[in-house]
Amino acid sequence: MSQIKSVTGRGIPLVGDDIDTDRIIPARFLKCVTFDGLGEHAFEDDRAQTKGQHSFDQPQYQGATVLIVNRNFGCGSSREHAPQAIAKWGIQTLIGESFAEIFFGNCVAMGIPCVTADHDTVQRLQELVAANPQTSVEVNLETMQVTCGDFVGAIHMGDGPKNMFLSGNWDACGQLVSQANSIKTTATQLPYISWSKVAVG
Repeated sequence: MSQIKSVTGRGIPLVGDDIDTDRIIPARFLKCVTFDGLGEHAFEDDRAQTKGQHSFDQPQYQGATVLIVNRNFGCGSSREHAPQAIAKWGIQTLIGESFAEIFFGNCVAMGIPCVTADHDTVQRLQELVAANPQTSVEVNLETMQVTCGDFVGAIHMGDGPKNMFLSGNWDACGQLVSQANSIKTTATQLPYISWSKVAVG
């Protein structure tokens, strides 16, 4: 596990409220066993409909790592494939007006900070990135500020997830695996667990 104090990279604006997980990754891709290759199918149907005009298709945004969205991003079903597809495309952090709760939780579990900002700040960031896609965007979880060129705006994240990123304790599965021996020791001392049926590590 690693601490995540800030993320810096080029931005990519995705304008629109209530972009749900079925639009992020259509249901037909949920049958995959692993998430490998899922990034190329992020927003597949939206991209097909816009015929190359979707942000994820436009050449100036290729390699961007900061996704700037609007209200209620990631709503709909709880599929983990949605943040996985975004991450596999290359996104490392998201800035938005608001996020669906389960989508937000899935991102935290993957080490992808989702920070919120007010409408005017998000709109300004989208405009700045659209005007100059090479501009660097920094999301700083220590100062809770986003910087884009000369623009500096306030961002927000609950204390719980913020402290998880800053301390490096965001990976719950990783914590369990790293404590496999301690779990095994505790399990052998519990009278209601048959150790022969328990596999750890």
